[in-house]
Amino acid sequence: MTTPVAAANAYASLARLHDSAATAKSALSGPQEAGFGSMLKDALTALNQTARATDAQSQAMAAGKANIVDVVTAVAETEVAIDALVSVRDRVIQSYEEIMRMPI
Repeated sequence: MTTPVAAANAYASLARLHDSAATAKSALSGPQEAGFGSMLKDALTALNQTARATDAQSQAMAAGKANIVDVVTAVAETEVAIDALVSVRDRVIQSYEEIMRMPI
């Protein structure tokens, strides 16, 4: 059974995804394009914020002030963010290795 808090959190997550997609779209179409370094920095900042929110939810759960669904959702969001960042890292390393194998 879905609780109102879980539904609100799901809608908030969806809104954040939509806002980040809109921001990325406007950044690509705008006159000032963001470099890969700034995109990576933004992703690391977002991951750090997500991890801190997950820690706060876990501590609130330990204190008996949070819902288990909220904690599980926060942990899942952090896991997805880490998986995405690891995928980007792996792709960057793979690209670097490919460039290093190119003849000069």
